Parts: sequence; structure tokens; C-alpha cells
Amino acid sequence: MARLPRVHLAGVPEHIIQRGNNRQVCFASDEDFAAYAHWLKEYTAEFGVHMHAWVFMTNHVHLLCTASDNSGISLMMQSLGRQYVRYFNQRYRRSGTLWEGRFKSCLVQEAHYIMAVYRYIEMNPVRAGMVASPAEYQWSSYAINAMGKQSALCQPHASYLALADTECERQQSYRDLFRHEENEAMLADIRSTIKSGMALGNERFKQEVEALTGRRQHMGQRGRPKLKQD
Repeated sequence: MARLPRVHLAGVPEHIIQRGNNRQVCFASDEDFAAYAHWLKEYTAEFGVHMHAWVFMTNHVHLLCTASDNSGISLMMQSLGRQYVRYFNQRYRRSGTLWEGRFKSCLVQEAHYIMAVYRYIEMNPVRAGMVASPAEYQWSSYAINAMGKQSALCQPHASYLALADTECERQQSYRDLFRHEENEAMLADIRSTIKSGMALGNERFKQEVEALTGRRQHMGQRGRPKLKQD
């Protein structure tokens, strides 16, 4: 099946994942993570992208962000990818590609879904068995969203701000989201949509994305179409 083009809409949150080629290591030291974070902050500002949540793993990254125009995220990821590959190749005296082709992304409906993606991203190191709690992992936005750590990179989404009226109450409400077990059906939806590039949301949201972009947001049926019976 042909790969569908990515869909970007100004003002609509987007979940992004980029992996190392053949899942190879992309971050070999804290200096590498810090360099990537530095350029991510630089290019979000340059291209008008608001970053809400992220996690940098050894061989891939997850980002949740909203762009102010339809091209901002693509421009950010292209610039960031090229800059970081130059740095990584020079530092480790290597050449060639680092990333696994183009990044994957999907649009995210705000109601009922965006906070699940916040949590999905920041729980990544826990699911990988690297830490027991997201608070123990340095290279994610959890300490910012849950504990008030200051960051010039993080810009909270309106759904996050709506959790409570004050910063302290908001952080407590956010931590409470992590106290219950993850919903397996939601996990499956998040994984399938980021893999396929389809929008993450309810039927109405998918129909709205289709109407705005002219690109389908439903997986086609597998196999040959059935012949019509007389």
C-alpha cells in the first residue's frame, strides 16, 4: 500500500515520532541529548511551533506540538534533523544517514485524546523498563508538566491549562493522570495512528480533517474489493 502524505493543520496538535535508522542509537551521551534539546528549542521558535511534551530515548524521540501554520512542523523537523545529523556524524566520526527516513506524525483531537498523548509520551521510559517512574527520567517534559521545572522549550497546551486554575493545582492534577494504569485501547489507538499517519480522534474529528485536507483518515479495507452481486 502506498504511503500516505503527512497531514499538517495550523492550530491542531500533532504527535511526532522519529527513529534512528534500523533503530540504531541516536543519543550516546547526555551531551547529545542536550544538543538536540538546544536545537529543538531554536527551531520551534524560528518556525512558530509550540512544544507541549517530549521524550528523547536512545534511539528515537516523541514530540507533541502545535504549529502556527501548515508548514511549521515540517520545516522544524527538516532543520533539526539536518543539524543534529551533522553534529552526530562529526562527533562520532561517522558518515551517512542517522534517521529512519522521514518522521511519522498524526493530528490529535484535543478533547479526550491530547492528555492521553501527553502521558503516552512521558511514560515511554517506564514502559521501556528504564525507570520506575517518569520523574526519574531526565530527558522528558514530565518534570516541567508535573513538577513545575522551568523550561523555555515547553509551552502548555490549552487542555493542560484547563486541568486547574493554579500552577500548583494543575501540576497535581497532571500527576494524578499517571496514577492509574494506562488504557490499553487508547495505547493501541495512539500506536496505530502514529504508524499510519491517520488522525487520532473520534469519527467527527476524522471527518473534519478529511474535509479540510482532502485526504482520507480511515484505513482502507485489505484485499481485493468484492464483486457486486446481481
